[in-house]
Amino acid sequence: MKIFLSFLQSKIQHNISAYSFWEYYIKNGIVEAGHTWVEAEDVDWAYGLVPQTEESLLRWKSQVWEKTLLYLKANGADVFLSYLYPNQIDEQAINEIKKMGVLSVNFFCDNVRNFKKIPKIFGVFDNNWVPEYKALAMYKKAGIPAMHLPMPMWVEPQYRKPLSIENGNLSFIGSRDIQRQLFFEDFFNEHTDLLIDIYGATWLTNEEKPIQTKSSFTTKTINQLSFIKKFGLSAFINKLKSRQAFQPLSNQLKIMLKPKPNHADYIKITRESNIVIGINRYPSFRYPVSKPDSYSRLRDLEAPMLGACYLTEWTEGLDQLYEIGKEIEVFTDTTSLKDKIEELNADALKRKQLRDNGQKRALNDHSIPVSLGKLLEA
Repeated sequence: MKIFLSFLQSKIQHNISAYSFWEYYIKNGIVEAGHTWVEAEDVDWAYGLVPQTEESLLRWKSQVWEKTLLYLKANGADVFLSYLYPNQIDEQAINEIKKMGVLSVNFFCDNVRNFKKIPKIFGVFDNNWVPEYKALAMYKKAGIPAMHLPMPMWVEPQYRKPLSIENGNLSFIGSRDIQRQLFFEDFFNEHTDLLIDIYGATWLTNEEKPIQTKSSFTTKTINQLSFIKKFGLSAFINKLKSRQAFQPLSNQLKIMLKPKPNHADYIKITRESNIVIGINRYPSFRYPVSKPDSYSRLRDLEAPMLGACYLTEWTEGLDQLYEIGKEIEVFTDTTSLKDKIEELNADALKRKQLRDNGQKRALNDHSIPVSLGKLLEA
């Protein structure tokens, strides 16, 4: 199969949330599956996520979709596989692609986080690759075709067997956000005898309070009314409470913090730690700060694939991916996290079983080649 890719490729590193790993994963996964990937030259798909004026976005869309259609008309493809946000999609262009006999599939992994209901524009695709179990009901309600498949994750062949070496550490790798910070503050306040190495972006910055731009009373009021119109009054109240809940990092938490690891260190930490911890809650103004929502993240695929002894926060759908207790372990709150840490630290055989079984399950059942096979079969 020849697969045309629109998967956030860019030759420039934009100042937006990390995205370049998606291109690396999907391209390698496609090749391993025995297919070929192609792309239109000089198309910066990630630029569509850069904050910009509406006029600038429209110019970008016009350029990238014109180049895409020209490429496909000249070279053809079997599948158009994309990772597109709603504002990046050109419905007319997708329909033109479908008229060429090219199957159109869009992957999107932040449905639960970003939407109360699935955008209608996603209905233009022949199918939608949906990794969040919770989002399936949203697609069904919207009458939009969707297929539940894992996050597209690929690891180098040399890392596909667990290490027998353990460094004795507990590790968490992930960027700082208010939910992760509040969780760890509660955890270390209750369990002062445990140490967890915390790696990730922005944990070590000097930011001690949320950044708020200065604006006039009129501008502030207009912005607040606009927010309420778009997200609702309850979301506005949750936003205010979220600001009130923000707190500087405690000294106890600060001593756990480590710099963001590079790629090689990331893999080393994941593979060698006694236990790798995942947190699936996320910040959202749709939920009270004290009762956050959660969904299964990329880390739930990545850590087991790399051979980690993985202990992650329970969320709906994890039991569709793994046999809990045999392939990965889960916790539900700070107390159960402590109990699971103590249980696993005391049982080297159980840690080894989780490494072996979790990696085997993730590589055999949740790899990109397996997901592509299911998509093409469907």
